[in-house]
Amino acid sequence: MSEAVISRDVARWGIPELRGHSIPGSRYTSKEFAEQEWEQMWTKAWLLLGRESELPNYGDWQMEEVGPESIIMVRQEDGSVKAFYNVCQHRGNPLVDEEKGSAKRFVCRYHSWAFMPDGSLNFAPDRHDFPQGDPCDHVRLAELRCDTFAGFVWVNMDPDCISLKEYLGPIWEDWQRWEIQNWRRYVGLTTELPCNWKVVLDNFNESYHVPTVHLGATIKTNRRKVFSNVNTNVDETLFDMSEEGQNRMIMEGGYAAGQTDKMGNIMEPMASELRFWNMDPADFKGRPEDTRLALQKAKREQGPKRGYTHYDNLPDAALTDAFHYTLFPNFAVSVWADGFHFLRARPHPNGDPQQCVFDNWWYCSQPEGEKAPVSTQIGPLPRNHPDEHIKFKYGERSMGKTIDEDMAVFIMQQRGFRSRGFKGVYLAQQENRVSRYHELIDDYIEGRRPLKKKKTK
Repeated sequence: MSEAVISRDVARWGIPELRGHSIPGSRYTSKEFAEQEWEQMWTKAWLLLGRESELPNYGDWQMEEVGPESIIMVRQEDGSVKAFYNVCQHRGNPLVDEEKGSAKRFVCRYHSWAFMPDGSLNFAPDRHDFPQGDPCDHVRLAELRCDTFAGFVWVNMDPDCISLKEYLGPIWEDWQRWEIQNWRRYVGLTTELPCNWKVVLDNFNESYHVPTVHLGATIKTNRRKVFSNVNTNVDETLFDMSEEGQNRMIMEGGYAAGQTDKMGNIMEPMASELRFWNMDPADFKGRPEDTRLALQKAKREQGPKRGYTHYDNLPDAALTDAFHYTLFPNFAVSVWADGFHFLRARPHPNGDPQQCVFDNWWYCSQPEGEKAPVSTQIGPLPRNHPDEHIKFKYGERSMGKTIDEDMAVFIMQQRGFRSRGFKGVYLAQQENRVSRYHELIDDYIEGRRPLKKKKTK
């Protein structure tokens, strides 16, 4: 990647040594392997689940499903958030079945056992009838490790896990620059896909597919000239992997290459982006690549005055470029100057390794008095009402043009993984992050996961 793109404020993470992985198709189809993943990896890793802004008051709760588990996150009196398994400790009945709500107590519909937001049992009928003693003195909800970061609620089912800060490694410092905790969700789409969750994460661990799947590129296509605000040229992309297992990829963005008409005029959506920052698209006729540095300068000068206070924290590259992260095990996100493209895959609740649940969400910064920034980076999305969450079966509606193109490949690829003719992958260096992901899964399955350090006397 050129030094012009690597701002002096963008610190490199380094590249851990890779062992290499053949990644056989059975990893995507085997129920036995999926069970090993669940017991040794999903239940040991930190998982991004809820959003703090949806829990403003004491007793407010969110419920999210991960595979066969259902987890409740609840705001506490002291302002912290606790997480519990969504199951009554009497006879195993789920306590809630909605996505979110507010409760003074969680009352089981089976026998009316009532649990407080802190997990303590507050009421049980006929308390004198229990030979083991009053259940209110002995029973409470099963709690998970829980922490908050970047405005999200994270949980870990392993009581011996390392801290979230240790787990995230360089992500912890990187993400604080954007002030993501203040951003609001404008797109919330969730669907069920007929593919393994790793197919999704493999895809978002590389940009090798972008010119072919999304841009109709050929081997003769100059990736700087395709219809996109992202330059996917491997020699001009920064790839980073951390020892903790988190990955980063930075691609040039914010220029109108490929978005001009035959006369060289800047077309939409870049034209609107330039006007949003008080620039005339006509000034860039015939020189679309100059829009990148011009946008950086305009955002640097105008942004903080207009309420985009996080611009003061960001390197120049982050004002226009795609900072794309993949967080182990199941979360990918492109962080732009004003957008957080949230892509998450989870194992299907029924345990079928050839199905998963997939989220495509979009968060924006929006200072008071400003309109939501023009989203030139990812193309048009089927925007719903702010904070609305729409769930549907695959094919019932669009997830957005770009993601629809990805999903079509996911489903075909899953079919290919079932073939005895597939002998394993043959990866380019730019796909190293895919190999790294599968190495980490094996590490967890084989017991080589990060553990909390024991205190010494």
